[in-house]
Amino acid sequence: MLTTILLDEATAPQPGGGNWSFLLMMLLIFVVFYFFMIRPQQKRQKEIQKQRDALKAGDKVVTSGGIYGKIKEVKDNYMLIEIAEGVRIKIDKSQIYASAEDAQADTTNSK
Repeated sequence: MLTTILLDEATAPQPGGGNWSFLLMMLLIFVVFYFFMIRPQQKRQKEIQKQRDALKAGDKVVTSGGIYGKIKEVKDNYMLIEIAEGVRIKIDKSQIYASAEDAQADTTNSK
């Protein structure tokens, strides 16, 4: 009798045996998250980096702080920007928001 009960318990379906379905659902969520959030952000970052690398002396730019100026000198990690006659500031390359023409186009399109 005891063997019959043990065999019945061993062959009975286990409740919630959905470990595979849980893993599959988590994988599906990650794939969707990657294609809708991570991948577009990486593409945008590459575009921005390409734009920053293409800047040269004489280009007009806008910093992330909203300062408009003209590039006077470009180095590896920073740029020297003239914001007024004889007033130059040194800023990190990563703080360049856009070229001034792009920034003007953005503000006119948003109106």
